[in-house]
Amino acid sequence: MIRWGLVLLLSGCAAFRSYDAELYTTLERASAGNVDEAIRLLDGNNSQPDKDALYYLELGMLQRLASRYDESQKAWTVAGARLQAAAPGLLGGVSELARGISSYVVNEKLRAYPGYDYEKVMLLTYMALNHLALGDYDSARVAIKQAHELEAQIAELRAQQYQEVEESARERGAKASFKELNGYPIETLDTPEVNALRNGYQSALSHYLAGFIYEALGEPSLAAPGYRQANELQPGRPLLEEALQGLDQRVAAPDDGTTDVLLIVGTGTAPALQSRQFLLPVAVGDKFILIANAFPVMTSTWYSPPPTQLVLEGRTLPVAPIASVDLMARRRLKDDMPGIMLRATIRSTASAMLQYQAQRASDREHTLAMALAAGVFTLGSALLASADDRTWRALPAEVSIARGRLPRGTGRVTLHTLEGERSAEVTLSGRYAVVDLRLLRHQLFVNAPKPRADR
Repeated sequence: MIRWGLVLLLSGCAAFRSYDAELYTTLERASAGNVDEAIRLLDGNNSQPDKDALYYLELGMLQRLASRYDESQKAWTVAGARLQAAAPGLLGGVSELARGISSYVVNEKLRAYPGYDYEKVMLLTYMALNHLALGDYDSARVAIKQAHELEAQIAELRAQQYQEVEESARERGAKASFKELNGYPIETLDTPEVNALRNGYQSALSHYLAGFIYEALGEPSLAAPGYRQANELQPGRPLLEEALQGLDQRVAAPDDGTTDVLLIVGTGTAPALQSRQFLLPVAVGDKFILIANAFPVMTSTWYSPPPTQLVLEGRTLPVAPIASVDLMARRRLKDDMPGIMLRATIRSTASAMLQYQAQRASDREHTLAMALAAGVFTLGSALLASADDRTWRALPAEVSIARGRLPRGTGRVTLHTLEGERSAEVTLSGRYAVVDLRLLRHQLFVNAPKPRADR
């Protein structure tokens, strides 16, 4: 009992931390163009010497907004290593649950941040974009290949995980559907758009980018599968379909002095997770009782629709949506809710039994130890009232692309948005270039390429 008390007392700060509130202020600074101040706020909210993977994910994106690509790569390399350590083999969570690790029984915020599948794929995709901004197509090729290898690994392991959760829930008599939580906003997860996704981690952006990278490297046989997969994930997009048309001819054609430019436009920020309480039926003895427990709810933040038009040096280029992090995050949460509910059932059952034992012992003997037990339960109940709201918020909510062949040199790109025009200068050189544009409220960040002369 005393050991549980120490666990609860020492874990209080981490469990009560509001990640949503912290990142709202941090991203607000970035959206005002003050990236250095945003990084200072991020550092201030993560003063512990041993920072988790999520800190490095956010830091790397902020550094990228400031075009500090080498620093961003270092931060993301650390993030990748910590994500791997937190969930080796991508299935650490299930096996730990089966062993009854205390962080799962007390509060999920106490575990090292494991990262979500779509975040891991997007991490490698953005690391590839950093390499492209530095003109290193060969390293970009390695990163994007790793992203697709990871997708295959996730597909195999998650199927195993979901089956294990289902079996464990059945054995424990736990509820497995979030629709059984009285009052849960079902409409945030159960929508035609969310259900239409094949899964919560595959991105047409990463596959189209793979096709573009392989094409730039003169490997059309590898570029074609990337473009084809992007079309399968986002069917009916003429811009994506055009990439396959004339691929071999484009690669074999002599340099005509123009640049084949891929413009990537990210808007808004990834949705937030907020902790809310709902009643969960839990078996105690031979009865079911309703216990208030906290569950994550997905909420949109700073959502901005993709630009209606993109103009580069007087030429209007069609814009096509290619990836929605907002929808991917919602699909991820929907797929993970059975596991979240199972862990909540384990925590609630432990809490109920702890209360029952403490009350019985207190009735028999009023001692300091029994008073401590009652206090432990009180604090434990408070900890149960906070769901894990950590998620990589600096990712864009929506990503679109435009593509065209344009004269080399410095030109002006203009985005026509519902809030007005946003413009910036970009320099194109080489046969291929990727320009990444990010809209944060009224601020337009440009990650301009530094291509090699032969690209």
